[in-house]
Amino acid sequence: MPTTVRSHAKINLGLYIGAPREDGFHSLVTVYQTIELHDLVTVSAKRTWKDKTRSIWITSNDKRVPTDSRNTAWKAVELALQDGGSYADVEIHIEKRLPVQGGLGAGSANAVAALLGLEQELGWSRPRRKPGWTAQSPDKEMGIGTFYWPSKRLDIAAQVGSDVPLFLIGGAVFGLDRGQEVYPLPDLDPVWCVVATPAIGVSTPQAFRDWDALCFTEGLTVEWTTGKLNMLSRAYASAFAGAISQGQHGSGSSGVPAKGRDLAGPQESALVRTGISSWIQNDFERVVFPQQPSLAEIKRLLAATGTPEAALHASLSGSGSALFGLYLTQRDAQAARERLTAAGVESQITHTLPRSEYWANMLVQQ
Repeated sequence: MPTTVRSHAKINLGLYIGAPREDGFHSLVTVYQTIELHDLVTVSAKRTWKDKTRSIWITSNDKRVPTDSRNTAWKAVELALQDGGSYADVEIHIEKRLPVQGGLGAGSANAVAALLGLEQELGWSRPRRKPGWTAQSPDKEMGIGTFYWPSKRLDIAAQVGSDVPLFLIGGAVFGLDRGQEVYPLPDLDPVWCVVATPAIGVSTPQAFRDWDALCFTEGLTVEWTTGKLNMLSRAYASAFAGAISQGQHGSGSSGVPAKGRDLAGPQESALVRTGISSWIQNDFERVVFPQQPSLAEIKRLLAATGTPEAALHASLSGSGSALFGLYLTQRDAQAARERLTAAGVESQITHTLPRSEYWANMLVQQ
């Protein structure tokens, strides 16, 4: 029976970028946060040991989704089959609900969802022995069964893309280096989230090129930005440690909000109490907003600074074009959505997703 996996989106609670390195990449510091909004990825797989063939087919309800080897889900499944020495015919259907080029990590999440679906379909979550292998070696005893999860998962995810590994952790995740070096953080209590999805798209490669040009203009070197990133890493660590020491209980403490009521939990968000919301920012805003002024206006509408309905934090997510606002009450979130609707901007109300809830609801019950 096919396996359907919820492919949750992420937002960035701050995104700081270094100057371009010699290898062409950029060091960064960020905190990823998963949210309830998701695509649905359905995987069907049939073993082909006898024929020793591998094939992958991808379909989608969105014509903009690549259906060949450019697709991240394709790449993840292909790498997993090759690394596991497995042969199978795999069909993947991606039901898109998240925007393309939105900065919400939709494609990266699809890759992880396909990987988890493949694991379920081929029984890699149960110990199995590859035909002809013996139990003489501990490594061989494991066979293709556990596939050395989770370390093997993370290795494959990092090969697919820099922000793919975060979706193998979920909740609040600290991202370093290119973003692929990830560490679980203590979860903050869930808050309401309004995600604005403008009709325009932002190319991540172009955003990085614009950032490189800004670094050149301002004389920002790798050495200078490395020092800045190290300082910010310590600031994040201190802030999240403060969230725990001041009464946070970690993932799953509040539960998923029921329709029509606010989230359970403290009356003041840890984002405010620990001061995180007062200094985090997204460096991409410096290069994206000048070229897309409408996005800066959307952030203003989400933030509603100086009003009783002000956001705890509002920002561009990733390189955009999606933006988000975080709110303590559902009433404030609804007010933000009404402001966006009046301005002709599409949006959705959702909530941040702690780690335990992220994994508890990943697989769709058939």
